[in-house]
Amino acid sequence: MEKLNNTLLYTLDKCFRTYNQFSQRNVIKAGYDLTIDQWLILKSLSEESDLTQSDIGRVLFKDAASITRMVFLLEKKGYITRKVNPADRRKTVLKLTEMGLKTTIEVNEVALKNRAKALKGISPEKINEMKTLLHQIMENCKS
Repeated sequence: MEKLNNTLLYTLDKCFRTYNQFSQRNVIKAGYDLTIDQWLILKSLSEESDLTQSDIGRVLFKDAASITRMVFLLEKKGYITRKVNPADRRKTVLKLTEMGLKTTIEVNEVALKNRAKALKGISPEKINEMKTLLHQIMENCKS
């Protein structure tokens, strides 16, 4: 049986978790009271303003309960507003507040620095090759 540390997908998962922890430490160190997942919700809303909680869940690969908890906390902290959709009362309309947009932009700067450090010494060609391989793995898992 192959050792866990020798499997590609275990290493990939470990890489992602290590990067996520690194990123979270830097967001906290920069003075923001946000998790990476919460920031990803803010970032998603800044990119596309008419997303529902279900849409965000699909984009971030999170279940409905997790998204609901995070949205509740983001609203409580003043980063977003949540209102019932007048066209479909089963859905909510999420909007960034001024503070939410400002924070999204500021944390994005931290994220750019995180990515630069994580990808240091890796050529653009290697990054594109890695993206291609990762997309192939995802496609393989869909069928």
